[in-house]
Amino acid sequence: MSDLKYLLGFGNSIESEAVQGALPQGQNTPQRCPFDLYAEQLTGTAFTAPRHLNLRSWQYKLRPSVSGQTVYKKLEKGHFSNDFGAFTVDPTQLRWKEPAMVEEGQSVDFVQGISTMAGIGDPALKTGLAIYMYSCNKSMENKAFYSSDGDFLIVPQIGSLTLKTEMGRIHVGIQEIVVIPRGIKFSVCVEGPSRGYICEIFSGHLRLPELGPIGANGLANARDFLIPSAWFEDFEGNFTVVNKFSGELFEFTLNHSVFDTVAWHGTYYPFKYDLRNYNAMNTVTYDHPDPCIFTVLTCQSADPGTAVLDFVIFPPRWMVGEHTFRPPYYHRNTMTEFMGNIIGSYDAKSAGFTPGTASLHSCMTAHGPEASVFKKGSTIELNPVRYPNDHLQFMFETCFMLKLAPWALDRLDQNYLECWSGLDKLYVSGK
Repeated sequence: MSDLKYLLGFGNSIESEAVQGALPQGQNTPQRCPFDLYAEQLTGTAFTAPRHLNLRSWQYKLRPSVSGQTVYKKLEKGHFSNDFGAFTVDPTQLRWKEPAMVEEGQSVDFVQGISTMAGIGDPALKTGLAIYMYSCNKSMENKAFYSSDGDFLIVPQIGSLTLKTEMGRIHVGIQEIVVIPRGIKFSVCVEGPSRGYICEIFSGHLRLPELGPIGANGLANARDFLIPSAWFEDFEGNFTVVNKFSGELFEFTLNHSVFDTVAWHGTYYPFKYDLRNYNAMNTVTYDHPDPCIFTVLTCQSADPGTAVLDFVIFPPRWMVGEHTFRPPYYHRNTMTEFMGNIIGSYDAKSAGFTPGTASLHSCMTAHGPEASVFKKGSTIELNPVRYPNDHLQFMFETCFMLKLAPWALDRLDQNYLECWSGLDKLYVSGK
């Protein structure tokens, strides 16, 4: 869509107006706002957060958000659950086949189509995260959703999404991502069957990782992130809002659309990113670099260098390492790794990890390339190889140990461990 603008830097103050002159000049809350709009502030951090971390935006609306609202009523959650105390602990290496799309004849919107895979923590304490899959085929008409619990990182795998948000409209396709911060209302419109992955973080917000010795350039560039331009609809009639609050779902109705922000400015907004713009760093000498070299966004914990969430991708790139086992090395990691496949195949798995599938390798659980990949990687002639443009996988990596939802346990690939059969001892004494 054309109604997007460049972010130019995380934490930068942005302003946008759908009607020229709708933004007040010189102060946030004049006695009367231009066009008799209502001023309303949305804050994503504590008022007293340090200036470089403080996130808030002012909206200038047709009506305050509370206008015409009914009481919140609790909803049935379906497969959308944060009841982590009832989830299952299992350190086994796990994989899931791609979930079925919405069955023909069913009508399921984005919120109704979310199912929990795994999670940990407590959204009420603003700690931990949850991982979901979504599958839907119906647009949200006169309906919006927002989470009081955390930021939503949405990764489409089948079907593009058009999101209406309080700040404007965003179209996100395959190989793109969109982040909707805590509290921002949005609707999802689809053009047909759609499926993808979601990670919701309960603490902090996603930011660009520090570059360290890489220097000023590389990985995801701030200038490639896009935010919506102000857009509004003046709709009066029945409108439904679903709220995720402390792991539960609630619903209330309004007599108008929530998308009635005529102008806004600030540092708190949704954004999208095209993963094809990622500038991958890689070895040009030897050894396989750690996967953190492919981090797009991060949410850091209080422990320096340790992430609540690192969003990592495995993008198209050249592999040129000499005297090197090029596939991912066998490893045990203090972090937990949830992987998904957007398109193509992954270089550590020759079969079974198809687009739409997922895997979970938990803290200190051993994993790595399957037997056939090890044999090929150990014997192949090491010419430069291009990891092709139609291959893209990602990883939600977290310092937390995740627990498994019932929906996920019912859909496990029971044959996953077989991919490592045949990794027999090759050592020959005295060789």
